[in-house]
Amino acid sequence: MQKNLRWKLILILVLMVICIYFFVSPKEKGAPFLSRINLGLDLKGGIHLVLRVMTDDALNQELLQDSDRIAQELKSKNIPIAASKKGNGYSVEITGIDPSRDSEVRTYLDATYNRKYTWRSTISEGKTNFSLTLQGPYIRDMKESTVRQALETIRRRVDALGVSEPSLQIYGGSSQDVPDQIIVELPGVDDPDRVKGLIENTAQLELRLVKKGSEGGPFASIEEAVQANGGSISDEYSVLPYREDRGDQSQLEYLVVNKIPVITGKDLKTARQGTDRNGSPAVNFFLTSDGAKLFGRATEQHIGERLAIVLDNAVSSAPVINSRIDSEGIIEGHFTLQQANDLALLLRSGALPASLHIEHDQSVGASLGNDSIRSGVMASIIGFGLVVVIMVVYYRHSGLNAIWCLLGNLIILMGFMGGVSGVLTLPGIAGVILTIGMAVDSNILIFERIREELRSGKTVRAAIDTGFSKVFWTIFDTHITTLISAAFLFQFGTGPIRGFATTLTVGLLANMFTAVYVSHRLFDLMLGDRRVEALSI
Repeated sequence: MQKNLRWKLILILVLMVICIYFFVSPKEKGAPFLSRINLGLDLKGGIHLVLRVMTDDALNQELLQDSDRIAQELKSKNIPIAASKKGNGYSVEITGIDPSRDSEVRTYLDATYNRKYTWRSTISEGKTNFSLTLQGPYIRDMKESTVRQALETIRRRVDALGVSEPSLQIYGGSSQDVPDQIIVELPGVDDPDRVKGLIENTAQLELRLVKKGSEGGPFASIEEAVQANGGSISDEYSVLPYREDRGDQSQLEYLVVNKIPVITGKDLKTARQGTDRNGSPAVNFFLTSDGAKLFGRATEQHIGERLAIVLDNAVSSAPVINSRIDSEGIIEGHFTLQQANDLALLLRSGALPASLHIEHDQSVGASLGNDSIRSGVMASIIGFGLVVVIMVVYYRHSGLNAIWCLLGNLIILMGFMGGVSGVLTLPGIAGVILTIGMAVDSNILIFERIREELRSGKTVRAAIDTGFSKVFWTIFDTHITTLISAAFLFQFGTGPIRGFATTLTVGLLANMFTAVYVSHRLFDLMLGDRRVEALSI
């Protein structure tokens, strides 16, 4: 045997052994064999969600914050106004400005909001009014940013649940071609209702001061709160529901709280499940350095007052501030242990920038997955068996060469899937079956070319070398065009379609190696150093 051929065969064998190891070895100690390849949603069961991000929520929140900020800024400049509030659509309305001061307002708006809003002024009843409208590019950027932030928040929550190989991607668009849907596929989920609740919960955390005195409540109804505050609630405050647990009874009440929070979830560093002073489950939260400074200053200035801990616009608890609090606090709400753990998970993963609406909800049972696996494996075995019979009958000993290359192709493909802990889907199994057909097709092209060269009178070695060299570019072209199609499927398809594109791509690349290189080396091994007058093909 030639020395170079020996080393080439050894390298091929080493590659196959490595691929077999990655395919059959357990993923971790104690895990079963073949555990490196994860099963997709259609094989393992789980949930498939299509979520629409309500991007207008984030824009409306931005407009409300800007209107409050403008009111505070103009107040600090001693410029009296009647109101600064969100208007119709994506606008902020500033009313009741004295005409003698409107030039100052114009200067302020030009310096602060010229890149974000377009604005115009009108005169009504001797007062100047300004209308600020969000610019189109800013609206689009804000919507895209909201969807991306929602995707990352959902990803953090799913990762914290420990779901194996989740699939999340942005998809679709409802307006202005802005993709606003998120597809979530979670294999192996056994409590879909809990997972859906964790995903769609916005988890907006705010700490707000309760209005000082009896006007802050609690009250039995919103009407009672309004009456206690002189018949109207000023723009500085809002009325929020508060469910206080009193032993065996739970009563819904209402508190009047500051509209502007002391701190929000953005100031949160982490949160974890703990216990309150009675040993009941609670949530401990820890603040960033900037958040701790704000919280410490606010609690020091309001000792003796109540602080409302607000989750998603509902008061969870409202303890009295007994002393300065800096970097940490506790949320009490008579939680169960799982509720406390879930709330801590939500706070750690961050609040959603906008609410989510479930457009499509599908649960896939594991029994369907088992049926799909059996059908897919059976189809693969039957297809492989028919290929073996046909190749051996038609191409005789050379057909065995094609069978060894086909086995090598499958070993490399499954080794890659195991090495990267890939997800095998039912379309992925279809990709494996299609790879078998593509691999056989490549060998047929080579064998038929070798036959032509033999009929033209060339020697066996010359016919084999010429056959491989002349067919190479034909095989290369067919594989490249198919790989381009697979790339588009992977880019624009969802989870199962991506599984098909992945197995097809890896199978084609493996086939380029086995059909062109490995098959040639096997022919060299079969011929050896002896002179061969005829080839069984």
